[in-house]
Amino acid sequence: MSANDYKASVLFRRNYFSQAQVVVNQGGTSSGKTYAIEQVLFCLAAENEKQVITVVGQDIPNLKAGALRDALNMFDRSVQLRQQIRNFNKTDRIFEFYNDSIIEFKSYANAQDAKSGKRDYLFVNEANGIDWNIYTELVLRTRKRVFIDYNPNAEFWVHDQLIGKPGVELIISDYRHNPFLDSATGAKIENIKETDIERWKVYARGLTGRVSGLIFTNWFLVDGIPADAKLVAAGLDFGFSNDQTGCLQVYLQNGELWVDELFYETELTNKDISVKLSANGVSKNTEIVADSAEPKSIEELKRMGWFISPAKKGADSVNNSIDILKRYQINITRRSVNLHKELGRYKWKIDRSGKPLNEPVDTWNHLIDPLRYVALNKLKTKTTSAPKSRMPYKQTYTPTNLTDLFTT
Repeated sequence: MSANDYKASVLFRRNYFSQAQVVVNQGGTSSGKTYAIEQVLFCLAAENEKQVITVVGQDIPNLKAGALRDALNMFDRSVQLRQQIRNFNKTDRIFEFYNDSIIEFKSYANAQDAKSGKRDYLFVNEANGIDWNIYTELVLRTRKRVFIDYNPNAEFWVHDQLIGKPGVELIISDYRHNPFLDSATGAKIENIKETDIERWKVYARGLTGRVSGLIFTNWFLVDGIPADAKLVAAGLDFGFSNDQTGCLQVYLQNGELWVDELFYETELTNKDISVKLSANGVSKNTEIVADSAEPKSIEELKRMGWFISPAKKGADSVNNSIDILKRYQINITRRSVNLHKELGRYKWKIDRSGKPLNEPVDTWNHLIDPLRYVALNKLKTKTTSAPKSRMPYKQTYTPTNLTDLFTT
């Protein structure tokens, strides 16, 4: 069995012949990326004896409804493929080949769980549902190549840690790269543009979009803080082992907020924080509003000479501070990389039916929290002037290949 045995799309060819260590498939809906990668995996298993290939999903139900279902359909429809496979173990979800290669479909509860087993090839399906720590453990135990696919609803660890790095190939695709898709489905995908341009960019063009249900959409990227902007206060959130200590400064000009990230690190003691504050040019006269849950840390920094006070928390203080911040246009400096990421991922919790709740997800907030602390203690509840119209920041990646086949 070889690549020539398949009726395949250009996505199959690009993945099959890739020499990259990690092949990232960022694609819109119905681009055929998962199907194409699984075709590649079946070829690799059949052409080379004793290969161990692992397909990983966020959980077994997702695998059964997606990647595993595609693989079984492929198996049922291909005579050549059935001639290569001795057995499909339904209980363990393993295709067993006559040449002793296997393709297994698995999920992992945590990074420790992912330390079990080694493999030749790894396919991380719908990678935005997989934790980064699980991924890194799996990659450490993969000998040859890693394939990744996902719909780019929002940035996640692939964008932060992989894209643009040596040995990583990015393939951006959409439904137009799938020659087997019926025209009615293609038209339906294209028509998303009529009602939701952001969803259209993600699902019809495979471009990185914004998360549905984001709490803050009133922020923009700027090159720096205006010289005449007035410093309101610094905000500080304490962390240590697993959570970052986040610090930023907030300014006000013409009824708009201007925010600059100072530091965002783990393993910082209170003495380290003091050093960081000085190194980032924070004056001992600048008020610092900090997490009131850490009174001991606040007192220690106060004894080091810092003008620091606890955030005025109370009933519904989280939502109150969010409401205050939503009344302002928020301008974020380009160097505030971690704050950009948090704002692009900070969203409302949802119930089982998918309905948003009036409560933020308690993650991606180690810089948003200190911004809220400043809002609680120092900001008025409404702006002094209407926000100016400005195009919001949107992170996208230009397709690095396949662009010669289609125009956007």
